[in-house]
Amino acid sequence: MKKNILLSLLILVLCTSIFTACEKKESSENTIKIGVSPVPHGEIIEYIQDDLKKEGINLEIIEFTDYVKPNLSLAEGEIDANFFQHEPYMNEFASEQNINIISLGKIHVEPLGLYSSKYSSIEELKDNSTIAIPNDPTNGGRALILLEKHGLIKLKDGAGLSATEKDIIENPKNLSFQPLEAAGLPRILRDVDGAVINGNFAIEAGLVPTKDALILEDKDSPYANIIAVRSGEENEERFQKLLKILQSEKVKKFIEEKYDGGVIPAF
Repeated sequence: MKKNILLSLLILVLCTSIFTACEKKESSENTIKIGVSPVPHGEIIEYIQDDLKKEGINLEIIEFTDYVKPNLSLAEGEIDANFFQHEPYMNEFASEQNINIISLGKIHVEPLGLYSSKYSSIEELKDNSTIAIPNDPTNGGRALILLEKHGLIKLKDGAGLSATEKDIIENPKNLSFQPLEAAGLPRILRDVDGAVINGNFAIEAGLVPTKDALILEDKDSPYANIIAVRSGEENEERFQKLLKILQSEKVKKFIEEKYDGGVIPAF
């Protein structure tokens, strides 16, 4: 009798364990915990939440306000995907941190722009003006490339996306550069002569890139924002469903109408 009771208890424990494991597996396969920058990434993800739910996938949205934690959280398994960065930044970060994350697909471009609360054109910029730029290597280089394209500086050959102030070989207006955290650039706009600001942070601060920027990246910018996932998980059904919806005509129309050129579809 005692043996029967013990056997029954053992079977109950095993069944409960199996049920719990299956439940966790099913939950994982039908849930995506995604890290986003609030604008526009979070808004775009919120827009597709119901569409994804119809496909049997639940989204858990976690907001980040920096460019470091989302990738580390993804690599460490705290989230399943992130949506805040372009591929060159992701590749450089992954290489430096020795983490295995890859692009699931391109969603949109957020044109980088030069903004000023003092001047209405780059021609008005005075000699010795101070320009704030993002302090992360990729977006800092991207900012300098934008300034070079519009004749404000010239970079040495081959500087590319990793360009820094040391790579400037011509600086007619003797501009000085102040690298700062990208998210904080809109807040110091009045303290400098100009600031090169990422599109998402500009929009978040109430700026309209197509109207307020003195110069702006165009639609051919190679810095499309992507969905990032851990390497080896990109073919999972839940992620493929996410990508298909994000690259739909419905989302394209939403981006074009909501952001008025401040965010451009990249698919």
